Amino acid sequence: MAKATAVLLFIVGVINFLPVLGVLSAARLSQAYAIELDGNDLVILMRHRALLFGIVGGFILYSVFVPGYQTAAMVMAALSMLGYIFLLWQQGGYNAALHKVLLVDSDLRCGHAYEGFGLKKEKGLSEALQGEISQKEYIQKTHI
Repeated sequence: MAKATAVLLFIVGVINFLPVLGVLSAARLSQAYAIELDGNDLVILMRHRALLFGIVGGFILYSVFVPGYQTAAMVMAALSMLGYIFLLWQQGGYNAALHKVLLVDSDLRCGHAYEGFGLKKEKGLSEALQGEISQKEYIQKTHI
């Protein structure tokens, strides 16, 4: 179980850390999110967002090697993911690049995040996103 948790945290850490490359260039951010960055204000905010992702991703990666921080890392990753999903649901009208981020954040393609939380694979977020189940039906208690 400890190895599975470490592997999952490593994957999540890398996914969260990679956007830090956007700090280097507004063009990278524009390409990654398929958006036009009009004005310096938006460029600064998006580059700061990339920096924050680097910090969160770096902490998650650090927790792979210092297990005492793994619970905090899992909570940070979950809050980041759930916050993004909530914002997409609330706002709507997002592009295909942002939808790809949604798929990665909600683990719809891999379907293994439940293992790191000691959960059974049951109906979950993908079914809720499709309207097949309610929010109460996919929320599960964890050891965290």
